Amino acid sequence: MEALSEILVLVGGFFILALAANTIGQYVTRYNLPLISGFLFAGILIGPYVLGMISREELERLRFVDEMALAFIAFAAGAELYLGEVRPRLRPIAVMTAVQTVTIAIAGAWAAYHLFGFIPDLGEPARRAVALMTGVVLVARSPSSTIAIINELRAKGPFTQLVLGVTVVTDVVVIVLFTLAYELALVWVHGRPLGLGFLLLLAVEIATSVALGYLLAAFFRRLMGTRLHAWFKGAVVLAAGYGIFVVSHLLRETSDRFLHAPVTLEPLLIGMIASFLLVNYTGFRDEFSKILEDLGPAVYIAFFTLTGAGLALDVLGRAWPIALALFAARMAGIFSGSFLGALLAREPLRHASYSGLAFVTQAGVALGLTKKVADEFSGFGEPFAAVIVGLIVLNQLVGPPLFKWSLLAVGEAHPRGHGEFDGVRDVILFGDDDQTLALARRLTDDGWQVRLATPDPERANELAGAGFPVVAYRELDDATLAALQAEGADAVVCLLSDAENHRICETFYEKYGTESLVVRLADREWAPRFAELGALVVDPNMATLSLLEQFVRAPQAASLLLGLEKGKQVVDIELRDPALHGALLRELRLPPDTLVLAIHREGQAIVTHGYTQLRLGDKVTVMGSPESLREVELKFAATPTPPGRSA
Repeated sequence: MEALSEILVLVGGFFILALAANTIGQYVTRYNLPLISGFLFAGILIGPYVLGMISREELERLRFVDEMALAFIAFAAGAELYLGEVRPRLRPIAVMTAVQTVTIAIAGAWAAYHLFGFIPDLGEPARRAVALMTGVVLVARSPSSTIAIINELRAKGPFTQLVLGVTVVTDVVVIVLFTLAYELALVWVHGRPLGLGFLLLLAVEIATSVALGYLLAAFFRRLMGTRLHAWFKGAVVLAAGYGIFVVSHLLRETSDRFLHAPVTLEPLLIGMIASFLLVNYTGFRDEFSKILEDLGPAVYIAFFTLTGAGLALDVLGRAWPIALALFAARMAGIFSGSFLGALLAREPLRHASYSGLAFVTQAGVALGLTKKVADEFSGFGEPFAAVIVGLIVLNQLVGPPLFKWSLLAVGEAHPRGHGEFDGVRDVILFGDDDQTLALARRLTDDGWQVRLATPDPERANELAGAGFPVVAYRELDDATLAALQAEGADAVVCLLSDAENHRICETFYEKYGTESLVVRLADREWAPRFAELGALVVDPNMATLSLLEQFVRAPQAASLLLGLEKGKQVVDIELRDPALHGALLRELRLPPDTLVLAIHREGQAIVTHGYTQLRLGDKVTVMGSPESLREVELKFAATPTPPGRSA
């Protein structure tokens, strides 16, 4: 009981430290550093080499957290490999994966064998083991980083599909290869005989791992089919992952004691097989992926923080040249393997030329395998982990920018544009029906500069005296956009067909980065495509239902939002005056009949109070009379530069 209480206290203390690590991780992202580098740095700070908040003994007692996280990483790797997405380009994916695996593994193993020779007291068997496992680990990728960049740039096309497929398949291949490399390393390091008995034992271990993976998949299928809450299912998944390691340890000790031949199962292989079978051969792919997605942040914080805490800084200080040399060897393997693999797969030469830039990132699987080596091999585990972790951080720093560059170079990236907004409240309306005209007149009455665009020239002539500019267009080309003064528009409202609306939104998103894109939806199947562009979608049927519900629940608030309350409006005003950056709301002396409802900053809504600090670029939602709102707009506007003074 006393031991259990000590473990609970230790876990509670580590939980508090992990919260601090999360804060540090989020902070470093402001400087375009990868999130995991912040977690690793936080772990280094609290570890035995800096602040000493966690001792080496306590790290060993927290090993079950590591094992739970390693199983989770295996689950995530297997779940990423969805055959339905890989099958359309299976041949080029298989060819590139095979060629890259060979070139990177050979380059990495050759470099590691010679470089780790500079580490004292590392014998020939250990050097061979290090070289073999380094070669395999260097092949690993980071599917999560790849997917994040693809989503950020809205990349689509054959090159993007190939890169994602190769990245996902590679991590699965790496886990399988590591199982073999790990067993061979045990033979070399511990002096076990390499013969028919070894091959038979290896076959038994792999067959047992596959069988356990199948059983675990069946268990997960039953679990997903229950009506239990998602958080409980997530807890069971993590517990099952730790259970894999418990079974593996027990089997190894028992077989060594009674058979004098330790049977070593590979928990990562078991977990990967279980999740692969679940997402590909059951109907629970979405639910299981959502559970992994929800668990991911907490698991990765704990895992990377513990990895950083266990990092031997003194060893890393001496071995950083080895990490740089391995980085160069890995890059050589990636570029040669990618180019050759793309040519053999009959990919376009342009794709082959840039493909090497797309496969540099590393994260979860590589770190998980590194941690396993460090725990198992006491003779060289510390220097191995120090070198590989340093290498992974370097890959994570260099990889994402290189991948973005490759997507832009092959023309498959569709990033958001960067328009210059002039602060004038202007809006472009696409449409010419009665609803469009009513909206145009109402916005004009509220002080907006309205420009209307219609694909019907006759309708444009009819609206010539409407009180706002009307532009007829056939194609949304540069001339049309110039006539609409599109670059400075604060908002675009699309009230045409879904296909035309999407084309308009895509143009303004990519060319100008227009922040407010509003769409009237006809078919709900188009909603996800508009969501990718960050457009605000109005479904007429659902909007009416939502308004009726809002009038029942909060009639006064609904009246305010709809402008039915006489003399009151609600508007978003952007803070453009640098002099107000960092000011508190209570210091602004706003008109007495105004009320700040919220602040929107970096995609997040902030509930305000008197001590909320303003930042340049904040979108402030304010309620008040039209006259007072114009006063607030003037207060938030950029202060003009006096004549004769440089900006």
